[in-house]
Order: sequence, then structure tokens, then C-alpha cells
Amino acid sequence: MKIDPRLMRSKAFLISLLLGLSVATGCNTLAKKNNSGVVVARRAEIRSSTAVVAAKLLEVNRGDEVEILESTDVIDPTDNSRKERWLRVRAQDEENTEGWIESRNVMPHDVHESARKLAAEDKGIPSQAAGQLRASSNLRLSPDRSGNDNIIMRLDSGSSFEIAGWKRVPKPKASETIESDVAPKAGSAPQSVSKSTKGSDEEKEPEETNELWYKVRLPTEISPAPAGWIYGKQVELMVPSDIIFYRTGREFVAWQRLDGDSGGSDSAGKGKDAGKDVRPGSWVILEKSSSDQPHTLDEPDFDRIYVLGYDKRDQEHYTAYRSPDLKGFLPCRVEGSGENKTFTIRVQDEGGQVKDVQYSIYKDARGYLKITAPGAAPKEKKRK
Repeated sequence: MKIDPRLMRSKAFLISLLLGLSVATGCNTLAKKNNSGVVVARRAEIRSSTAVVAAKLLEVNRGDEVEILESTDVIDPTDNSRKERWLRVRAQDEENTEGWIESRNVMPHDVHESARKLAAEDKGIPSQAAGQLRASSNLRLSPDRSGNDNIIMRLDSGSSFEIAGWKRVPKPKASETIESDVAPKAGSAPQSVSKSTKGSDEEKEPEETNELWYKVRLPTEISPAPAGWIYGKQVELMVPSDIIFYRTGREFVAWQRLDGDSGGSDSAGKGKDAGKDVRPGSWVILEKSSSDQPHTLDEPDFDRIYVLGYDKRDQEHYTAYRSPDLKGFLPCRVEGSGENKTFTIRVQDEGGQVKDVQYSIYKDARGYLKITAPGAAPKEKKRK
């Protein structure tokens, strides 16, 4: 029996197509098994196995990239009820060392990319303030501590950072969260919150229904992730020593220099010295009144503007401007160069509309800093 050559060619083509699809599918499956990550620990060991007595193959440092080959859960030898996630990785050293490392020491590539996108959202916003951690805490992709899925990494106590902004969100139910947001070991099973550990802060502030979160930017020596969210109760604001003694009944919530770089960017990464400033200068400071009333989700970020000038001749500060009470919102932007500068904030008017408002900065004949508020006629500079 003769077979039509055209039929044979079509069958051969079909077989080739199926084989090609099969190979392609196999390659995709293999590719999905492989992933990459970046080391978040200051130093960590790649070991020959997950055993406690495993040999140390290679030391890796924060920022080093590794290829993730597979993962497994291992029972914690100190607590049989807890499991720890381990990763088999391939390092990028000359020998392409392969071994095992605890997952808490590695940030997956997709998480790192999400943190980069978070940082890009505020690319044009200057630092509003500086902060420092009171205790080891979670850095998260969103202002939500009701679970562990959004945890980027654990930051060490004392870590300092720039604050790009903040947000108030509804407080999660106590039964769904860890009250302090102190970071658990990454990869460990979520632990339920006992009644004895979840109620201390709630007993002190039973009326609070929402909580404050800071959106932060971190230097590379502290975190490979450039940005994230930190629970507000874990943060201590690091007001520069140049201005901290000028607080008078209101808290400083944001500040920027008017004669150089902002205090926030100068302070980030200095650790215990985050509140120190290298030289005295002039500042625009945003203040907020203290209150015993519970905070609301839509409350203003600040309620007064305070401009502090600095006289280089007498080497002392003076009050250049203090605004009437207002409803102000971040960000604050200082623009211009030399003596031709402005700062812009967002203010809510009597009708409830929030608009950008710009203040002009100039110096009088004696060299003292002056501010022209919106709606006020600019004063002419007097000449000697």
C-alpha cells in the first residue's frame, strides 16, 4: 500500500510541532523552578546541609545575589512545634558554590522588585523627616500587619531611614495580629497571639481605632530593599539637634533645611547619630498639636508651619515665621536656589478642598529670613 507523501509530510510536521511544544513546556517548567534572590543579612553562611552540624561552605554578605534552586521546611531543633524554611542556592562566586541557607537571610527577586516599585512611587518627593527603629521590626510592602505575606525583611533595632510620608489605617482586630509587629523569623509558621501579649497597648488606648504607618526609604547598607512601610509604634522620630530645643508644646512631625540638603536625607544611615546635624542652619518645620482625642483616618498631618532662621554673624537662631493654625498635608517641597526659594504644602480650605499652597522666602536688608504667605502682598526688599 502506498502512502501519500503529502500525508507523510503533514504527519512529520505535526510530530515536530508536538515535540517542539513539549520541549518548550519542559523548559518553562524548569525555568519556574529556578528563582533568584538577594541576601538581606549583614553576613550569612551557605552550608552543606540543613543540619546543625553542617559544614560552612561560603560566607555571603548583604546585597549578594544567589540563585534559588529549591526550598524545604525543617523542624526547629529548639522547638519541635516550629518549622524553618531553608533554601538550596547557588552563589555567584568563582566556584558557583551550591548549598543551603535559611530563607530569612534571602529576599526573593519578586519581593525586591515590589520594593523597588514602591520606592519609585515617591521618586520626586523629598525626605520629610528621619526616623530610627526602637526594636527589631518588620519592613512591609503595605501598611498592614494582619499577616506575614507582605513582609519584606526584618530590620535591626536602631536602623535609621528617611521618611517619605505616613498614613493612618484601620487598626486590625487583636486576634488577627501581633500587637508590636516585632518580626518573626521568615519562613516560620505564624504563631497565634495569646491574650496575655496582645492587650497591653489596647488597655492604655482603648479608644484608638486606627494606627499610624511610616513609608520609609532605606540606605543600601541597611537594606537591599529601597523602600517599605513600618508600623508607627516602632519608630522614633530623629529630630536634628539643631532644632530639637525649639519645640514649644507641639511636636515636630516634618522638617527640611532652607539653606542646603534636607535634614531627613542627612540623617538617614547614621544610626545612633541620626538626630545630629553637621551644622546649624535655617529650617521649615511642620508642627502638630498634642491631643488626648483618638486619631481619625482623615486628620491633617500638621496644623502649623514654623520657619526657623539662623543668623551666621551672631550664630543664633530666630523665629522667621509662625503660621496661624491650619489643616496641612504632606508632602512639603522646598524649591529654588540661593535666596530665591519657595516651599509648597497642601492645605485644606474652609470648603474642605485640599490645594497646593506656596510660600516665598526672601531676606530683608539686614539679612534676616522673611516669609511671604499666600495671598499676602510681597514686601519690597529694603536697601541699605
